[in-house]
Order: sequence, then C-alpha cells, then structure tokens
Amino acid sequence: MIGFPLLLIPIAIVNILVFLMPGVSFTDPIVTLSLMSRAAWTVTFGDALLALGLLLLLLEVVKGSRPGGKYFMDHALALLVCGGAAAEFLLLPRFGNSVFFLLVLMTLVDFLGGVMLRLRQRRLRAATAGRSAIVVAEAPASQPASAQPAPLPVQDNAPQPRPEPVAPPPLATIEPAHSSPSASAADQARSVLDVRPGAPTEPPR
Repeated sequence: MIGFPLLLIPIAIVNILVFLMPGVSFTDPIVTLSLMSRAAWTVTFGDALLALGLLLLLLEVVKGSRPGGKYFMDHALALLVCGGAAAEFLLLPRFGNSVFFLLVLMTLVDFLGGVMLRLRQRRLRAATAGRSAIVVAEAPASQPASAQPAPLPVQDNAPQPRPEPVAPPPLATIEPAHSSPSASAADQARSVLDVRPGAPTEPPR
C-alpha cells in the first residue's frame, strides 16, 4: 500500500492561498491570544502552516520508523513533493518567503529521514538474518551429542547386597548316656564330651 505524503497538505494550502486567494497574505493574523504574562500573541497564517507542517513531519517520522513502514514508492513521492516545492520557491515570486522555505525544508527532512531509517532497518534485518543462520548451522552439529543419554554417576557408597545368613548346623541331640548303676561321675562326663560336634572321638575301649 502506497503511503500518502502528509507534507503535501500544507504545500497544497499554500498553493490555494497563492493562486485562488491572492488577497490573503501569510502575515495576516488569524487569532490573538493573551498569555499568562499578559503579552498578546498574534497567530498568523504562516505560523499556523508551520505548526501544521511540524506535526505532519512528526507523523511521517513515526510512519517511517515502523518495520516496513515506508516502501520505495513512498520515498519517491516524498522526493517529488520536495522537488516541486523547491521549484515553486525558486521560480515563482509569490512563494519566495520564509514560511514556504521552511515548508520546503521540512519536505527535504522527510525524504532524507525516511531513506536513512530504511537503510538502518535493512542493516538490522541483515544482521538478524546472519545470526539466525549461524544458530541454525550450529544446531545439527550439537544435536547427536545431546541425543545420547548421559552416563549415570558411579557412587562409591552404593549399598552392597547383604549376604544371606547361613543357618548354623543343627546341634546334635544329646542323649543321656545309659550307664549302669555302678558308673562313676567321671565316666558320665566323658561320655557327654564325646558326643559334642567337632570333638575328637576316641575309639571304643
């Protein structure tokens, strides 16, 4: 979409005043305001046109600062407005005044500022595209390493499996020795020691 050059509005108003209203001068007062200092401020046609031009120049700068805010045709139209206004200022005597000169200067600032903003945005886009290309190129190289699972850390103090308790061998049942009424206490004690597990056995007598 082609943007309309806003500074064409005050230029068109000046042309209307010059060609269609020759009796109107840029120094004619529009309104007189009383300030807090009790001074009387007289606003003329020239002052109103310059204030309007400044506001429209601010809007043009805001439009140009947006990403993709101005295209090539917008800059071409701004250049045509600047060239036409400069030609009127130099060739036509009714346009040779300070008010119209300042309007021509605003159109030139609009054109040069739009071109500088466009070049700056292009450099920023190129730098951003270069950084994104570097990131995309480095991503496949780091992907296999990240896909491998990380080895689990070896813990020295890991709990070791406890050995199963070994049941002790069953004790041999001690049967009372059948002794004769005539056996002594020493023979009964010797017979008890002979039946303990692990004790050396003596051959029978």
